[in-house]
Amino acid sequence: MEHFAVIDLGSNSARMTITAIHDDGTFDVVAQEKEMVRLSEKMGEEKVLQEAAIKRTTAALKGFAEKAAEYSDVKMRAVATAATRQATNQKKFLAHVKEVAGIELEVISGNQEAYYDYLGIINTLPVTNCVVIDTGGGSTELVLVQNGHAVNVISLPYGAVNLSERFFPSKDTIKAGELFQLMTSMDKLYNGVWWLRRGHNLPIVALGGSNRTIAKIERRSREIFDFENLHGFKMRDSEVYAIFKDVVSKDLKERGDIPGLSRERADIIVGGMTPLISLMRFLDSDRLIFSQYGLREGIFYEHFSEMQKEGLINGDDRS
Repeated sequence: MEHFAVIDLGSNSARMTITAIHDDGTFDVVAQEKEMVRLSEKMGEEKVLQEAAIKRTTAALKGFAEKAAEYSDVKMRAVATAATRQATNQKKFLAHVKEVAGIELEVISGNQEAYYDYLGIINTLPVTNCVVIDTGGGSTELVLVQNGHAVNVISLPYGAVNLSERFFPSKDTIKAGELFQLMTSMDKLYNGVWWLRRGHNLPIVALGGSNRTIAKIERRSREIFDFENLHGFKMRDSEVYAIFKDVVSKDLKERGDIPGLSRERADIIVGGMTPLISLMRFLDSDRLIFSQYGLREGIFYEHFSEMQKEGLINGDDRS
């Protein structure tokens, strides 16, 4: 048996999943960790990772390494995305993480991130034709899936944290003019993606913390007991728009009081939701499917497939 640990260091959060892979080809998740690190906070136009953010992030990663060390025969792959990808002090940060936390971070491209999102979804959801959107803290990945294949991928360097800092500087009340500017900006971005209109009327598969918050709010309103277990949960456009309207109408404190919306996400939630809302309008899509699985699961399935090809495990079963 092998334990495979995947760390995903994003712009807003750091997450780790440890999966036990058995010799008979079955597997099960044995540990999941999450820390809100806000790595991209106050990077500014200079794209410099700040000391406070580095300190928070390194502490979280050190904790992850200690947790992984509790398991036998552990293999780890740790990847960093938008914030680290864009950082001008990237090399210094990577060296610091290796020295303090003992973790070798691999900076992956936006297209790699989008492809791993696709692998995580296509292996766990019954979708054939769709548009995938993953809104993180510092980037948004889009994938056009046709006949089960990822035919186009792109990563846009805008996410919940940097969009919020740019368009909503007060972080309190959302002004109509600021929201209009943000949505206009997203429309222009999408118009510049030549292949995106081929996803017209297709369902959208959404992942990322800001997008999943929409599902959590809806499930809490329906009094669904396990409101966070939302993989495969579906919503109509009218339901999504109603939640967005309610969120943008509230000030910071009121947003933090919405059931299903984490207080630590309240200051960036409007910037985080807007890429999805704009995409639904741009593609005239009335169906939304939520995924809890993305980059980390995509990396796992790639590793699992390689183990099968090398004959290290039997069969092709799924746990």
